[in-house]
Amino acid sequence: MPLQEIERKFLVAGDFQREVSGESRIRQGFLCSVPGRTVRVRVRGDKGYITVKGPAKGLTRFEWEKEISAVEAELLLRLCEPGRIDKTRCLVPAPDGHTWEVDVFHGDNEGLVVAEIELGAEDEPFERPAWLGAEVTGDRRYYNSCLIRHPYKDWKD
Repeated sequence: MPLQEIERKFLVAGDFQREVSGESRIRQGFLCSVPGRTVRVRVRGDKGYITVKGPAKGLTRFEWEKEISAVEAELLLRLCEPGRIDKTRCLVPAPDGHTWEVDVFHGDNEGLVVAEIELGAEDEPFERPAWLGAEVTGDRRYYNSCLIRHPYKDWKD
């Protein structure tokens, strides 16, 4: 498993639903959510995960993830900081071989829809689907670790 992730994040501005190949509900919390160092606990279907993320350098940041049981993840969620992320992740395959992960948020972040693409290199080209909106890569407001403290429902335009 590579210990880095390179991703770009965009708002969704159109209908992507016809292109979805699969989806799953995700619930997650954070044991630590300070800038540059997050420890996330996630339940996705019948599996659990613990993930450590480091500071971003450009589009790249350290990421380590380990699968744990859903029972272990549920126990760890009880220890997390206040606030939870609840979202449905939709997988949208792209013609260029990439897969878009489109997160449709629920609860306090209802109305927010964000698409992410993981890349092999910061300068790797990719096709932009017609439903893709403005890029928000690097905008901390859209980090899940920030959305637990400053949910989308509280944003002012």
